[in-house]
Amino acid sequence: MERRAVSFKSEGTRIKGYLRTPDGAPPHASLIMCHGFGGTMDRLEDAARMFCEAGYAVLTFDYRGFGESEGRPRQLVSVRKQLVDIAAGIAFARGEPSIDPARIALWGSSLGGGHVVVAAAQDGKIAAVISQVPFNGFPKSAEGRSTRDTRKLLRAILSDWLRGKLGLPRRYIKAVGRPGELAVMASDEAAEIVETMIGSGETTWENRVAPAGILEMARYKPSDHAKKLDAPLLLSAAEQDRETPLELVLEIARAAPRGEIRRYPIRHFDVYRPDIREAVIGDQISFLRTHMPP
Repeated sequence: MERRAVSFKSEGTRIKGYLRTPDGAPPHASLIMCHGFGGTMDRLEDAARMFCEAGYAVLTFDYRGFGESEGRPRQLVSVRKQLVDIAAGIAFARGEPSIDPARIALWGSSLGGGHVVVAAAQDGKIAAVISQVPFNGFPKSAEGRSTRDTRKLLRAILSDWLRGKLGLPRRYIKAVGRPGELAVMASDEAAEIVETMIGSGETTWENRVAPAGILEMARYKPSDHAKKLDAPLLLSAAEQDRETPLELVLEIARAAPRGEIRRYPIRHFDVYRPDIREAVIGDQISFLRTHMPP
């Protein structure tokens, strides 16, 4: 297995990533991995290695403004720009001599899980899609968040949006926090998993985001695009999910012509626990081998 640093341009911004290629003669079937809200590619290292060991070339990258990639402002999630970055990653992969351009699949988790459904539907030539605990719009109520905490978050969102419009420094808040903290995701579950992930090696991930990006996410429904998705789609769903509730994931499954769903008796962030991750990715590799053999 070989791992090398790569980069490509997206609307003039330099996107940085890593391409892993398996043993054996090229060209290889490949997987492009797209991380979740505020994430960075280094947190996908273990999963990328598992897919590469299964015989697939794997491309990971950071969206503009995050991790190793260029782009300003930093730490601002933009649905539109991240979809453009994914399209640029697909174009890069298709131009790589070691990759078979007809055998490229997309993998995404959480917000990235919603992105890959939309990106594949827009592209029309993706061979397969794996969408893990995918975002499909915000739930009607945020379980565990008080009315007071919700108002504090809304004030932070509007403050950051206004500062962006005026060209002022962004108003950053935590991406993940404990209940009662000003954070986009505030739960003991989220905080515990993130603390574990931070402690598992060096990372470029920062626990802060410019919250104005939530305004764009509020209008984002990947299920609206799923009906145009020709590729086979695997949805890996957490039955006890509070961040991306099962009923919203099922909307994607019902809309996608070739969608299938695998349900696990876990919470949203449990999917990143090593033992659970191994089982879930094992199912995802089986799906890939069925629809896009290495």
